[in-house]
Amino acid sequence: MYFIVGLGNPGLQYENTRHNAGFLTIDYIASKYNIDVRRSKFKSLYGQGEISGQKVMLIKPQTFMNNSGEAVREIKNFYKFDSDKLIVIYDDIDIEFGTIRIRKKGSAGTHNGMKSIIYQIQDDNFPRIKIAVGKKPEYMNLANFVLSGFSQKEVSVIEDEIRLASDAIETILADSIDKSMNKFNSIKLLEEDNE
Repeated sequence: MYFIVGLGNPGLQYENTRHNAGFLTIDYIASKYNIDVRRSKFKSLYGQGEISGQKVMLIKPQTFMNNSGEAVREIKNFYKFDSDKLIVIYDDIDIEFGTIRIRKKGSAGTHNGMKSIIYQIQDDNFPRIKIAVGKKPEYMNLANFVLSGFSQKEVSVIEDEIRLASDAIETILADSIDKSMNKFNSIKLLEEDNE
C-alpha cells in the first residue's frame, strides 16, 4: 500500500489558501477515484482505495501544518511501511508558478510541514510532489502570503497543477517515480513573459 499525504491546515478559514495545496490535491484525487477521506485516526482524516492497480491510503493530517510529522509518524509506526511507499504533496513558494516538482528525497527546504515530517520519522528518503503556489510579493511576510487565497487568475493555474500532480501519482504507482519525474518536471503551464 502507498500512503499519500497532502499537507494543509484544518478548518474552514484555511480551506482555499496557498498552504493547503496538499489538501486540495488529496480532495481532487479522492473525488476522481471515489475514495472517501473522512475516517478519523492517526491525527488525520484518511480513506483507502485503489489507483493504477495499487492500494492507497489518502491522508490529510489534522495537526496543523507545523506538526504534520506527528500524524505521519503515527501512521508509519502503525503500518510499518518503507519510506519509499510514502508520497507527500505540499505547497512550494520557490518553484515557478505553473509547474510541479517531483523529487525522490531531499531536505525540507523552508517548509515547516516537511521539516516536521523529516524530524518525526527521522528520514528524508521519501518521494514528494511540490505544487507551485506563486512568489511572495515583497510587501508581504511569508506567513501571511502562504495563508492567503488565490486570485481568480491563479485559481485555474492551481487547478491545472493539481491535475498534473494527480497524473504524476498515477504514473508513480503504475510505472516508476523516474518516469513520473521525466514526464512532469518539465511541464510549464504558463508561457514565460518575454519582457
